[in-house]
Amino acid sequence: MRITGGKLKGRIIKCPDGVIRPAMDRMRESVFAILGDLSGKSWLDLFSGSGTIAIEAVSRGASQVELCEKDRIKVGTVLENVKVTEKECGVKIQCHFMPVEYFIKRCKSQFDYIFFDPPFPYKFHEQLILEADKKSILKQDGTIMVHRPEEHFMPDQIGNLTRFDQRVYGRSIVDFYGYR
Repeated sequence: MRITGGKLKGRIIKCPDGVIRPAMDRMRESVFAILGDLSGKSWLDLFSGSGTIAIEAVSRGASQVELCEKDRIKVGTVLENVKVTEKECGVKIQCHFMPVEYFIKRCKSQFDYIFFDPPFPYKFHEQLILEADKKSILKQDGTIMVHRPEEHFMPDQIGNLTRFDQRVYGRSIVDFYGYR
């Protein structure tokens, strides 16, 4: 995998052992182009895998970045990828190694952007977004993005969040939700 834009454009990210479904370069590049400049913004990468999405956010200017991944097999690779990024960009990426569901319940921070990228068989997308809404971890003008397979239905409204955009990448879809 490689970083598609920003300060680290072209940098190769190591893939961890275990099951991983890396976000396609084309999808990542498109999502970040839609969002534009992330300077000074906060970012939360859930179901982080290798940490690529969090690193891409740092590369594009995000200044407060956190990630969450529960698979212990991936810890060493994630930490290695993050360490190199921190050295090159001077931005610390806070890493949480626990189930995303548990992290959301404990989270006390708010973020401009939250990216959910669960494994495709995962069935609790709507419940997680609802919990994030209840916990107010998304800033009022923030955006939640959900990467999912096309066969998994997502409603237009989840709690106080409304889907305001949707992009299709092959059999993958990214839904954009916010307080609109």
